[in-house]
Amino acid sequence: MTDRRLKQMISVIGVVAPLIGTIFAIWLLWQRLVNWNDIAILAGMYFFTAIGITIGYHRMLTHRGFETHPAVRVFFLMLGSMAVEGPALDWASIHIKHHANTDTEDDPHSPLDGFFHAHIGWFISGFIAEPEIYGKWLLKDPIVMFMSKTFFVWGALGFVIPYLLGGWTGVLWGGLVRMFLTHHVTWSVNSICHIFGARMFDTPDRSKNNWLVGLLAFGEGWHNNHHAFPRSAFHGLRWWQFDLSAYIIRGLEQLGLIWNVWRIPTERLRARSSISGRSSDYRYESEAAQKGTLRATYRQHSDRRG
Repeated sequence: MTDRRLKQMISVIGVVAPLIGTIFAIWLLWQRLVNWNDIAILAGMYFFTAIGITIGYHRMLTHRGFETHPAVRVFFLMLGSMAVEGPALDWASIHIKHHANTDTEDDPHSPLDGFFHAHIGWFISGFIAEPEIYGKWLLKDPIVMFMSKTFFVWGALGFVIPYLLGGWTGVLWGGLVRMFLTHHVTWSVNSICHIFGARMFDTPDRSKNNWLVGLLAFGEGWHNNHHAFPRSAFHGLRWWQFDLSAYIIRGLEQLGLIWNVWRIPTERLRARSSISGRSSDYRYESEAAQKGTLRATYRQHSDRRG
């Protein structure tokens, strides 16, 4: 069995099992066989695994929007792994490729191939990450490599904790239902936020801001803002754009637990609002691969932080 086929089988199980669990949970809810402890476990597990994705996998690891102590990095990558959306190495590399080829045929979850593909089709097809091309620095990061190699340990922990808190119903709500919600909220950024919503910036893609996804995904739904300024640790750029991840990052910065948080300089924000074309936070270039083909690569500017 090839690695792609094995990954495809695991991905399908990872989609179907939470779906079945959620349907059963809805039946229990209808029968009034759910207590507040189950709901509390669901809410708590959703919160922590969600920030593991939004702050840990996305803003910290993929876009390097801030720096922090190794112990804090491990903590956030552990939470991200507990969300069971894939190892940190794969998740970051796939997202880097998305930014390098947004809404083109080389985009891993391009909406050009339809809503279903952008939302979930790309995942269950067993898409293989390419960190040797997209995100080479990740391969040199010992923390990323360790957390990725032990991914299944942390994924299992995401079910052990709710079991210890609430038994098998805790596993149902804090494990399977929580996994179903975090998966589809994350995937909604890939699908809904490239089809439905409004745009604040003229970017060369279909990214859009969607307030509902912004609410459920703790700020990730302000996706057009993110594509305009990928490295920014803050996605909500107006007071009314709810961005829970940004509020947590600010709090951790005030506590001295993270530093060098990347913010958009005011003059750049104003200038970016009045121009069109590619994002100024990243540049895209092509280089010849070993076999003579051209691949898009993705590299961050050494823009100042502050």
